[in-house]
Amino acid sequence: MNVDDRAPVLEARALSKSYGHVRAMSEADFELRAGEVLAVVGDNGAGKSTLIKALSGAVVPDSGEIRMNGEPVTFRSPLEARQRGIETVYQDLAVAPALDIASNLFLGREIRRSGIAGRLFRVLDGGAMRTEAKRQLDALGVRIPDVRQPVETLSGGQRQSVAVARAAAFGTRLVIMDEPTAALGVRESGMVLDLIRRIRDRGLPVVLISHNMPQVFEIADRIHIHRLGRRAAVVRPGESSMREVVEIMTGATEAAAGTGGPA
Repeated sequence: MNVDDRAPVLEARALSKSYGHVRAMSEADFELRAGEVLAVVGDNGAGKSTLIKALSGAVVPDSGEIRMNGEPVTFRSPLEARQRGIETVYQDLAVAPALDIASNLFLGREIRRSGIAGRLFRVLDGGAMRTEAKRQLDALGVRIPDVRQPVETLSGGQRQSVAVARAAAFGTRLVIMDEPTAALGVRESGMVLDLIRRIRDRGLPVVLISHNMPQVFEIADRIHIHRLGRRAAVVRPGESSMREVVEIMTGATEAAAGTGGPA
């Protein structure tokens, strides 16, 4: 099925957010469809971070509506968004370097032993977590020999892969990724982009926030262009050039008629 024919998984209509006299988001619209990678791009200060925080529960909009599969929802915290199946990978990764890979994959969701040891003494089931961590990493094609390896011994690309794999393991509806290849080399960036493709191919839609235009055009099915606190346009990489996207981002040219809405 073509992306254009798929139902929206996550929608936002007329979201607004102000901080005092600063209008960070101004009647912003958003639409993520099933099985796609949607890139969100915009100049610094365009308001894309506020939009993403609203969609992931880190910010509560002043007005507007968010829908999941057509149902109105309200996220008052990231926990509420996670409970709805939305996982977010932030630029700082939020991994614990001294812990091993399996422990990081289950950070905050640890598996406890069955019986009295788990219920009363909260003893963790390290074996079960290692087995499941290896299964998840293998399913995503992440090649790490030993899940008992401390995260601090991994390369930047491997650390990012662990954070992304954690999101994919628990994200039942969608995954949001904030600059996942920032500060990575070409080879490690390619590793993370391949991982994003595999997540999409498993049927989990991905929102990708990125400043890297070549990567956006390489991996995105559609590109949401944010400017002045709202959606300026939605374009497809095969139908628009990088130059055209940058011109819309910066205001050098207006979006063509019809591109301001869902594409």
